[in-house]
Amino acid sequence: GMDDLQVRSAATDIFSYLVEFSPSMVREFVMQEAQQSDDDILLINVVIEQMICDTDPELGGAVQLMGLLRTLIDPENMLATANKTEKSEFLNFFYNHCMHVLTAPLLANTAEEKCEKAADPGGDLVPGCALLVLVSLKWFLSLADNYQTAQLLALILELLTFCVEHHTYHIKNYIMNKDLLRRVLVLMNSKHTFLALCALRFMRRIIGLKDEFYNRYITKGNLFEPVINALLDNGTRYNLLNSAVIELFEFIRVVNIKSLIAHIVENFYNALESIEYVQTFKGLKTKYEQEKDRQNQKLNSVPSILRSNRFRRDARALEEDEEMWFNEDEEEEGEAVVPPVEKSKQEDDFPDSYEKFMETKKAKESEDKENLPKRTSAGGFKFTFSHSAGAANGANSKSVAAQTSPASSNGSSSKSTALAPAVTAPKGSLVGLVDYPDDEDDDEEEETSPRKRPRLGS
Repeated sequence: GMDDLQVRSAATDIFSYLVEFSPSMVREFVMQEAQQSDDDILLINVVIEQMICDTDPELGGAVQLMGLLRTLIDPENMLATANKTEKSEFLNFFYNHCMHVLTAPLLANTAEEKCEKAADPGGDLVPGCALLVLVSLKWFLSLADNYQTAQLLALILELLTFCVEHHTYHIKNYIMNKDLLRRVLVLMNSKHTFLALCALRFMRRIIGLKDEFYNRYITKGNLFEPVINALLDNGTRYNLLNSAVIELFEFIRVVNIKSLIAHIVENFYNALESIEYVQTFKGLKTKYEQEKDRQNQKLNSVPSILRSNRFRRDARALEEDEEMWFNEDEEEEGEAVVPPVEKSKQEDDFPDSYEKFMETKKAKESEDKENLPKRTSAGGFKFTFSHSAGAANGANSKSVAAQTSPASSNGSSSKSTALAPAVTAPKGSLVGLVDYPDDEDDDEEEETSPRKRPRLGS
C-alpha cells in the first residue's frame, strides 16, 4: 500500500512467489488473520484494493494481482484432509469477508440510478456508492464509461466467470441474493464491445451449467431482454458481438433447455423472426412447437383412459354399454361349452376295477403282515417276496427270480441278513418262502468260499 512504485512492485513480486510456492500456506495465514483483524486490513482485501486502484492506464499491476487472486480461489489446488476441508473453509471465508469488496466497482457502475451524478463533486453520491468499502472516494467521483474503468470491470467479470465455473454453491447464493446477473447485463449497453462481451460471457457460463435454479432466475427476471436489445441494436453488422449472441441461443436450441426455449419464443419471437440469415430462431420455434404438441398429447391421453368403458366412477351402476359387454361375454362363454361325449368303456368299467383294486389292496396288506421276517428256532430269519415290479411300473412283466446267497457273519455273534427286492410272478403262479437257515455247516462253507451278494435276474 505504499506510494513508492518500486517498493509496491517488489512486494507484488514477493507475494506472487509465495502464492506460486504454497497457496495453501497463504490461505491458512489469511484465515488465521481474519480471527484477529477487521475485514478492512485483511491481506486479500488489501490485494483487491490495490487491484481496483491501479493507476496504470493499461492496468498491468491489476492484471498480475487478478491472476494471483484466481490462484488462491482455485479449488483445484486446495487440499482436502480427513480432519478439515480447505475448500469449504476458505470459500466460506472469501464470500463472507472479501467478495463484497471485489464486486464493489461492478455494483457501483450498474446501480439503477445513473452513476454520472457521482462524477459531479457538488452532487449527492449514489446511495449504493456510499456503502462501498476499501475504495477511495476520489476514484468513485471519477466514475465514467472510460476505457480504464471498462477494463477494470472486465477483469472483475472474468474473475466472477471463473467463480461460476468452479464455485457452484457459493457463487449461486451470491448471484441470487445480490441479483448479480441483472446488474452485470446492464453492461451490455456499454460502448466498449469487449465489456459487453464479458457480460455476455458471464451469462453464457451460467446457462452452460444447465441448472434449473439459474434458468428460473433468468426467466423470472426477464434477463434475456438486454441481450436481445443488444443484438437488435447491433443491426446487420457481422462482428464478434453478433456471433456471440447467436451462439448463446444456438446452445439453448441444441441442448434443448425447454424452460428457456419457451420463455424466448413466447416473449421475443416476434422481434427475432425477422432474423433469417441464421436458422437458430426458427429452430427455437420448432423446438417449442414440438414440445407443446408432446404436452398436448400427454394431456389428451389421460381423459381417454378415464373415459374407457372398463373404468367407471360409480361401481353400483352399470352403464348400458357395460351391460351389453357382460351379456356378450356370457353368450360367448355359453357357446364355448363343450357338449358331453359318450362315456368310454374304461369309465363304465371303473366301479368294478375299483372294487377289485380295494380287494387286492386288503389282501396285500394281510400278506405283508404275515410275511414279516420271522426268526426261526435256529436263530435265523425267513423272508417272503411278494411285491411286483411289473405292478409298480404299471405293466405286466415276466417273473423275476431272486438269486440270493447267505451273508457270512465272519465269526460274529449276530448273523447279517441280505434283503433283495421282492418280485411277484404273474397271476396263477405261487410265491414260495426262501429260507436262510442259520446252520453251522453253511457258515463253515462261507468262510472257505467267496462272499456272494443277492442278485436279481429277469
